[in-house]
This record gives sequence, structure tokens and C-alpha cells, in this order.
Amino acid sequence: MTELTAAYIDSLALNAGAIKNGNDLVRKNSFQKLCRTEDGTLLFGECKGSGKEPYSCSADFIKPELPIFRCSCPSRQFPCKHILALMYAFAADKPFAVEALPTDIADKREKADKREEKKNETIAAPASSESKKKVNKNALAKKLNAQLEGVELAHKLVLQIVQTGLAALDKRSIRMYEDQAKQLGNHYVPGLQAAVREILILAGSAESIESIYSEAAEKLASIHGLIKRSRDHLTARLGDPEKPMDTMSVLEEKIGHAWQLSELREVERVRNDVELIQLSFHSYTDEARGEYVDEGFWVQLQDGEIVITRNYRPFRAAKHMKEEDSCFLVVQTRELYAYPGDMNVRVRWEEMLMREPHPSDRAAVRSFAEPSFAAAIKAVKNQLKSPLADKNPVLLLHAAQLAQTDNGYVLIDGQGDRLPLATISRLKDATLQLLSLLDHESLIDTAVLVMFEDRIAEGKLVAQPLALINERETIRLFY
Repeated sequence: MTELTAAYIDSLALNAGAIKNGNDLVRKNSFQKLCRTEDGTLLFGECKGSGKEPYSCSADFIKPELPIFRCSCPSRQFPCKHILALMYAFAADKPFAVEALPTDIADKREKADKREEKKNETIAAPASSESKKKVNKNALAKKLNAQLEGVELAHKLVLQIVQTGLAALDKRSIRMYEDQAKQLGNHYVPGLQAAVREILILAGSAESIESIYSEAAEKLASIHGLIKRSRDHLTARLGDPEKPMDTMSVLEEKIGHAWQLSELREVERVRNDVELIQLSFHSYTDEARGEYVDEGFWVQLQDGEIVITRNYRPFRAAKHMKEEDSCFLVVQTRELYAYPGDMNVRVRWEEMLMREPHPSDRAAVRSFAEPSFAAAIKAVKNQLKSPLADKNPVLLLHAAQLAQTDNGYVLIDGQGDRLPLATISRLKDATLQLLSLLDHESLIDTAVLVMFEDRIAEGKLVAQPLALINERETIRLFY
């Protein structure tokens, strides 16, 4: 069983409320029974509830990387507060009686083993021409035609906005365009729909249209490129139903495809035996998509690649979905699924173990920092050339010094090259003022995780620091 620390249990909770409620149950001594098996793979107990009978709950760690939780309570949150409390009690060294494995749990384990065996046989079986999933050409053609109609509708909307001019976007016209953008929801192109809504939300929230001209023009150019690429790609697939999906770029996701893990496995976008450590984390509201987004920035300890996790929680279902939080432990996973993309690919895992970070992990992270700002800026500019690419790439740089000048803070590399620091529009929250609170040693010979922004109107590339990693510690400015 993985070590049950408070930090690990917190990472399993749905939200901060569940963490508080679970700890409250332990503090109030609500458990009438606390038990564990001799091998320590199962925790189970009985907790007082609102009814006459206590709730029976258990945490099964027969597969430490994929624990199974069970509870007889009617809560829609999972793991519920009773399961969390059971684990918190164990982490707090509460006395647990050693008992035999309950019969019902033994039966459930046996059934789970059979399902796992069948799943592994299916994965291991060679894909023959007969066993390959056949493409329903009629259904595919129907969907592709609907998507192409959506692409043309999006193009029409963008064309109307450009022809009438941004200055003509008043409250009345924005509502009219919003109503038209809703129609895109019927064409399987939620990504394009969100891109159009971004323009309308930007215009509707601006104090003056003049203040958002540069940002709006950049977004309109990106939408134009996305529409063109989408039209060409969907037309090609309609002409050849056997043509595979685009697995090299973010095009499918930009159109609106939600990649399933089975699809990522099929196109061999799986990395084996990976360790990751999170360097920064933040949550934000995406009004255009109608979702809350929990975003983590991680470094792979094997090769130093900076990857991103994103957890999407639609507004309507947010309270029933797990809310991600900062992670201060090292994640170990046998299979890391990587979504299509270029720099800072999005990743996800199903099963994991966690361990405490070691000083050697911090040393490894520091060794991955790019020492040359010139090389880093070249990589960022190459990324920004693509209309589909993320406009705010994240890199780990080695700074000989973080210095304050008359024009603000700058990073200085070993060759003396400078990179100006600023608060970028995507993050909105400032971090630069935190640098003045750090001692001098923290600002020299340090690795710095930064997010870039290309300020077209000013003609310069700036970055915002997210974390500092020195020999002594990791300092998160965003978490």
C-alpha cells in the first residue's frame, strides 16, 4: 500500500469541503469501528451517520496505484467524507483492529481480477483485419458534413465581425452574434464555438474597443487559421473515410474532439514508467467553454520535458466533479497518456503512486533548465508561428540572476542576455511583487519556470515567473 500521508489523501478528495468534512469526522471520533487486514491492503470501518445504522466504508489498496473506495452512504461525492475520514484516521495513527478480509470484499476482488484479466487479453491480442473496428462510413459522413456546416457558419460569423468592424460590436450586436454562435453547438465543433465566443466575451468585457484591438486582431487571425485548417482536414476525411485523425497537432482538439484514453493508446501516444513533479498550478474560469479549468505544470524527471495537466469542470456539473489542487509529491505512473501537440503537451494518467520528493529530484529539475535565453526565445518564436499552437508556452530557464532595473525585473543568463519579466494577460494574477520578498540567494543561480507572451503591439516577448528552483528549495509563485 502507498504511504497514506495527509497530502496524498488530500489529492484524492473532490474539493476542499470534502477534506474539511473528512477531518471533522476524525476529530469528532465518529467511527464506531476501525479495522485493517493483516497485509494492510484494506482499511474498513463503520462511521456514524444521520440514520440509525452506521455507514460501512472501505479503502482497498490491493492495487496501490488504483485504490478502490466503497461506502454505503448516499453521497454523490466520491470518495465521500466517510472514506476520506477512514484514511485520515489511519494517517493519524488511530488504533485499527486487525481482522480477516471481509467475504464481500474478497468476492469483489475476484470479480475485478477477472475483468482485469479479460481487459489485458484484449489489449495484448494482435489486431487482425477482422478484429479491427470497422468505420461506419454513413455515420462518419453525416458527422463530417455537420462539422463542415459548422465550420462555414463560424467563418460567416467571423467574416461579419471583420466586415462590420470591431468598433461596431455593441451590446446588441454581441447578443445577436452570441445567439448565432449557439447554433455551432449543433455541429460537433465546440472548439470553434469557444473560439468565436472568446472574441465576443473579450469585446463585451472591454472598457473600450480600442483597448483590445491588438488582442482581438490576434484572436481573429487565429480563428481564421483554425477555420481554414479545419475545412481542409474535414473535407479530406470526408473524401477518404479511412483517413486517420490528426494525431500530430492539436487540430482535432481545437475543432472540439475529446480524446479518449483508448484512442491515445491506439495511436501509441503512451509513455511508460514516468515520474513527474509539479512546479506550478492555477485554476481559472473559461467563460467561452463554460468550464472551470485546473491547470498544472509538471516536469518529467526522466527527460525534463515540461508537460501540462488540465482538468475541465463544466459549470453545471462542477460540484460533482473532482477539483484538482496543487501537488507537492512526486507522481509515479506506469502509463502516461500524451495528447497530440507540440511544446507543453497535455498529459493524463489513470493509475499512479506518490512519493515524497528527494533533494536529488530538485537537482535533476535544475539540470534540465535551458541556460541560453537565445535558444529558448528561438524555440518560443517557432512555436508562435503556428496558428494552432498555444500562444503562452512554458519553459524552464536557468538564470544567473533575477535583477530589478528601472524598467522592472529581468532574467539574466550566463551570457548576459536579458529577458524582461511582466504580468501576462492569460494569468492575470501578478507574481513579480513576490520577488521583493525573497532573499538575495534565491535570486541568483536559479532555475525559473516562466510563461511567455508575445506583445505584438509593443513588439517584444515577455515572460512571467511561475516558480524558482534553487539548490535549497522550490519556491512556487503560483500554486
